[in-house]
Amino acid sequence: MTTLKSKLQEDLNAAIKERDELRSSTLRLTLTAITKEEVAGKEKRVLSDDEVLKVITKEAKKRREAADAFAQGGRAESAEREKAEGELLATYLPKQLSEDELNDIVAQAVAEAKAAGAEGPRAMGAVMKIVNPKVAGLAEGGRVAAVVKKLLAG
Repeated sequence: MTTLKSKLQEDLNAAIKERDELRSSTLRLTLTAITKEEVAGKEKRVLSDDEVLKVITKEAKKRREAADAFAQGGRAESAEREKAEGELLATYLPKQLSEDELNDIVAQAVAEAKAAGAEGPRAMGAVMKIVNPKVAGLAEGGRVAAVVKKLLAG
């Protein structure tokens, strides 16, 4: 069975052969981030696909934030580059939930939390506890929190 890391490695090799500079540098940086994570603890270990996905998610988020920063700083070329790298990384991630899908999941969780007696500020935590496992890797934390707040405000 092919691991996600070995898929990245194969894609990197292909990108190098094709002289695809954007892909090869993006994948090289991502594989470095994965390796760094693998040697971060007391002993070297191999990351599971889920852990590799977390690294890719983090890397993609960094690219999006950098693209925004460059765009605000009037550096369109750098912004485009970061955006392109982010989009490339996104192809390795599970498809993100649509607004409607996310709203449905959160609405259910709000109802569940309220049924369990959670109200006011405490409800936010209760709802997030229910929602997070369902949307892990499928929606960004900030996006989820915003929808939870909106629906709790009712």
